[in-house]
Amino acid sequence: MKHIQRKMMRKLGVGAVALSLLLSTLPAVAADSSDKTILELRLQSGSNTAIVNGQKANITKPYSKSGGLMVPAGVFKKAFNSKIRLAEDNVVKISSGSRIVSLTIGSRTAWVRGHKVTLPAPPEMSSGILMVPLRQVAEGLGGKLEKNGAGIIIRMEAQEEAGTVAEETPNIDNDEGKTQIGNSYYEWSMNYPTGLVIGQGGGDESISTFMDENSAYYMEVHAASQPVPLNADDLLQQLVQSAKETGETVVDRKSFPKAKVPYARVITKDADGVLWENRQYYDNGRLYVIYFSDAKATNYKDLAQYAVLLNSFKTSFNTQDKSIKDLSTVVGGTREAGNSDYGVSLSIPAGWKMDDQRMQYESNDGSSFHMKVTSAPADGKLESWSQQLQKWLSDSFVSTAYEAQKTYPMKVAGVEGLVQEYRYNFGDGWVKQYNVLIQQNGYRYLAEYAVPEKVSKGNDQFNALISSLQIDFQTVASNFGQLEEDDYLTDKTKTVKKTSKAYEYSVNIPRFWTAVSDQFELGDVEYKFTGGRFSIKIDNDQSFELTVSQLKDFYDKQGKNYKNLKVEEVKDVTFAGVPAVSFTFHRVEEGIGYTGHQIVLEHNGKTFTVTTTLNDANNTAVQSNALDSTLNSFMFVK
Repeated sequence: MKHIQRKMMRKLGVGAVALSLLLSTLPAVAADSSDKTILELRLQSGSNTAIVNGQKANITKPYSKSGGLMVPAGVFKKAFNSKIRLAEDNVVKISSGSRIVSLTIGSRTAWVRGHKVTLPAPPEMSSGILMVPLRQVAEGLGGKLEKNGAGIIIRMEAQEEAGTVAEETPNIDNDEGKTQIGNSYYEWSMNYPTGLVIGQGGGDESISTFMDENSAYYMEVHAASQPVPLNADDLLQQLVQSAKETGETVVDRKSFPKAKVPYARVITKDADGVLWENRQYYDNGRLYVIYFSDAKATNYKDLAQYAVLLNSFKTSFNTQDKSIKDLSTVVGGTREAGNSDYGVSLSIPAGWKMDDQRMQYESNDGSSFHMKVTSAPADGKLESWSQQLQKWLSDSFVSTAYEAQKTYPMKVAGVEGLVQEYRYNFGDGWVKQYNVLIQQNGYRYLAEYAVPEKVSKGNDQFNALISSLQIDFQTVASNFGQLEEDDYLTDKTKTVKKTSKAYEYSVNIPRFWTAVSDQFELGDVEYKFTGGRFSIKIDNDQSFELTVSQLKDFYDKQGKNYKNLKVEEVKDVTFAGVPAVSFTFHRVEEGIGYTGHQIVLEHNGKTFTVTTTLNDANNTAVQSNALDSTLNSFMFVK
């Protein structure tokens, strides 16, 4: 398991634990009113103090977004004793008595007491705290809102505990009778103890997260392809090395070579003092990793109380056993994907990486599918759009690196569209791409499927993806106004002037470039475009002379020792009106050749290094002219 992936998920875990802790704090205090108990919450935007049934309480600051007030979900627990639980697929259910509000993190679609509603802004995680739209949740739970000079008041009658709450939201599994939980696609299972809450995980199901409803523990299960077999000692070595890389202290370690499925275990203490039990198993050509923590544990032996749960983990899934809750959504080798805000749904092959928010999907073999929705020009036609895309192709690739093959009509999602087929090669192999163009109700839908030509059945995969694509063309208009301009249509000659007051310079950046880092007042900046990069690095401590000396030494050694790097020129120049040294080189990495330039200069005691790279396959007149114009526009200003 890659260190960076573990780091990301541990951050997610901290957020999930923070959310769970938030939901369990500060019980509600009732204020009597005749024969009814009335609960009250007072809060205001930007203030981290709320009045909960007459008592002050600290909360995460509410903030306005898209015309609605976003508040921490935990305030409903604090003020009204509402129940909050995480279900599958990022669904959060907030209930008070028989009233239920179901929201999905990242989606504006919600179910309020059985009715579908559109939220002003989607629920989102902010610094590990779940923020939700106040009005829709409060009213869905039976609260009444009132505004005054001090903010917002929500009053609600205390609800009796419901004996049986009817399920009002579609697609939420019934867990009754389930004693085990697992994933049939990745072939693992374990016990399903009472109070286990299913949290967020990876879009491709390779990661599953859990926590206890009382914040007793937090757990992750990872599954990844592992073509090289590993024994118990190999697994232990990997766990120890991973702990060292993350700066954790190993307090106990052991391998279990004679177990039914050999595994290894380490217990570590992280920088925050939290104890983790981490396990690795190898089976089914996969590496399974468990991360388990108890924030209240003070000694590594305290984790022994969870041995029954951890020891129940198996690298198998019995599909005939009805007592196992299956977390997998794979049906017929595919899983459902899409973005409800755009009204898009489709079936993606199991095992692909999924990003529904951006509608980007990738396979380990290099295949990918991307869907983008933009506003259509008032007079825009499919044919003119297709011509503009073809021009982008010729602007971005030299003639020997691409081939436009054919364009033809196709019915997609019930409407007529156009398909473009072409192939391109950055230098590491030819890739076949299909662009599917659809225009409806003032919006454009561009679906891009790319597959390396060495991958078999690429055309069959394209047909399967497009056949599964469903689009509700009314959804975008109801959720969005004017959308961003299509990147392909950006005028390649237009630029935007960027100025840094802190470092006293300006530069004209082409509008078709994409910012990687564009905080000009903070120092280093970087932009990317098809096949190229542009960056400015500023060093406040290292001198111009030392930087030039180090680069000359580096290129001299690299040029002699590596045949894939050729230093073409090192010379003194004048750049932005000051003396500078220019380095020009050509390099080949993994089959992709590119030319690079580095220009080093000094201004007011600061050393500037301006770097450009451009792939051979993308060194067109349009691209190289954009780089040259950008370099020529660089100047120092006061």
